[in-house]
This record gives sequence, structure tokens and C-alpha cells, in this order.
Amino acid sequence: MPGAPRRGIRLLRVPSGSAIEKLEKAPLSKARGTFARWVAMAGGAGLSPVAPGTAGSAVGVVVFLVLGRLSLPLFALTWLALLALSIWAADQAGREFGVIDDGRIVIDEVVGQLLALAPLLGGRSTPLLLVTGFVAFRVFDVWKPGLVGRAERTLPGGLGVVMDDVLAGVLAGLVVAAGVLAGLGAEPV
Repeated sequence: MPGAPRRGIRLLRVPSGSAIEKLEKAPLSKARGTFARWVAMAGGAGLSPVAPGTAGSAVGVVVFLVLGRLSLPLFALTWLALLALSIWAADQAGREFGVIDDGRIVIDEVVGQLLALAPLLGGRSTPLLLVTGFVAFRVFDVWKPGLVGRAERTLPGGLGVVMDDVLAGVLAGLVVAAGVLAGLGAEPV
């Protein structure tokens, strides 16, 4: 039957060429590949029909609200583990999707957003600083100034996919740190 899903029942008609249709057509060869895609898409944020990178960044803010209460050493260890997982997942998913930096891969935005918000550790989060970190990260991630763009263009596979967002996160983190020093916001969240 043309247009029928390979497995399960489709309750809604999926538009031709949509991210969901592309995911359905991606090979489901091994559980490892499925896990890598799930991680790379930040649990589904990468399937957002509008601005999947922004959706991934929003997931990063939510993850920060959970992890931001950790001590700096524990946050750093958790972030490093997520960084390694992100590079692996982005590399695997890119191979399976057939595009190294496929739009569905948004775990790099999560990792970069966490780094952008790191100056808010220790209870310094305010709504204004969270928004500042979110917007600053998106600007640097889209603009890709200097080393940010170079990392994306020159580093191979998942490393290049993730490292440009790490560098964008560093730049946005400097903006957030300046906001903390300036005393932006009133009450911690």
C-alpha cells in the first residue's frame, strides 16, 4: 500500500518531505543506530518542523535548569560526558542520515547551550539571564564568527558538528558572564 508506514499504525498523515517522513525512511539497522539518532535529535526536538536548532537550544535550557543545581565539578563531568556522547551520536546519525550535519541533529545545540549558561551555576539564574544566554547562543550559532565557522568547516564528522556549537557556547557564556557581573535580573529561578 503506497504511503503506508513500514511498522505500526500511522494515525496522522505525514506531509511528504517532512522530518518525520525522513526519519521513517532512515535505515533502522541496529539498536545502536536508533539510540544514536534519538540522542542526536535530543529526544525528538530535531523533528521540529520549524527551527529545529532553536528547539534543541530550548531543550538545552531545560536540561540546564535541572543540571544547574549541581556543583561545578559535577556539572563539568556531566557536561564532558554529554559532549563525548554528542560527538559520537552526531557522527553516527550523520552517517545514517547521509548528511554529516543533518538538520535533525540538535544535540550539539543542547551541549552548546549548557556551556553558554554555565556562568549561571550556583543559583545565579534569573529569567533575564536565561533569555540572554539563549539568545546569545542562537546568535553565535547562526552567525558562526571566526573560529566557530572554521570548526564546522574543518573538523571531521561529529566532531565538527558539535565543536562549532561548543565555541558558540563559549562566546555566549562570555556574554552571560558579563550579565552576571553587571547584575542583570533580580531574582534567581
